Amino acid sequence: MRLENRVAVITGGTRGLGRAIAQRYLEEGAQVLCAARRPHEIDELVQLHPGRVHYQPVDVTCPKSVDALMAAAEERWGRIDILVANAGLNRDGKVDRLPTESWDEMVATNLNGVFYCVQSAARRMVARGSGRIITVSSSMSSRVAIGAAGYSATKAAVETLTRVSAIELGRKGVQVNCLAPGVLEEGMGAEVADNPKVWEAYRSRFSLGRAGTLDEAAHGAVFLACAESSYVNGHVLEVNGGLLWA
Repeated sequence: MRLENRVAVITGGTRGLGRAIAQRYLEEGAQVLCAARRPHEIDELVQLHPGRVHYQPVDVTCPKSVDALMAAAEERWGRIDILVANAGLNRDGKVDRLPTESWDEMVATNLNGVFYCVQSAARRMVARGSGRIITVSSSMSSRVAIGAAGYSATKAAVETLTRVSAIELGRKGVQVNCLAPGVLEEGMGAEVADNPKVWEAYRSRFSLGRAGTLDEAAHGAVFLACAESSYVNGHVLEVNGGLLWA
């Protein structure tokens, strides 16, 4: 119960990695507000942990919506101890063909959305003198691939935002770190594993011979939120099984 009675807000928290993090936080004793545009797969967690997990709609591209999310967490539980800024999306396209609308959508969600969440949570945490902020990046921030211009660029920017936020907020009692998962068995990772031709081309780059699980990545988010990481700040924690990438 390393997160007993801690209050966590998780964006993109109703499916995929966000939901897996929510589940691990609940198992560690936290109270969790899962935020996303839609509730998706959150009902099971609500039934398993009555009173300790709730869903809040949010549009992370809108600062007012983000502020309303943070206010909802404070109104329900009195504070925010942990923010996991996980909401993100990908739009494939080579740089000379990527529609500007797709680029703008990735910047709005993956970068602006993280900034709005970090800023809104940080103001509340600084006022209390404590807090943990965890942004979510990707192995694609440093291991680029064809067609990933927008995704890689925005995730790299998130890591830099994390480091700057860490040095600005650390002395005010707020630690800021980043979780950077590799290829996981669900979402985009599943698309790689399910395509025999793609998987054959990329399999040799997995030093453990397999993609990771959502739960393995979620363990990293627990570490960055609990007491064991009390001297970790401005760090990008890669959970990718030693991913090799040309």
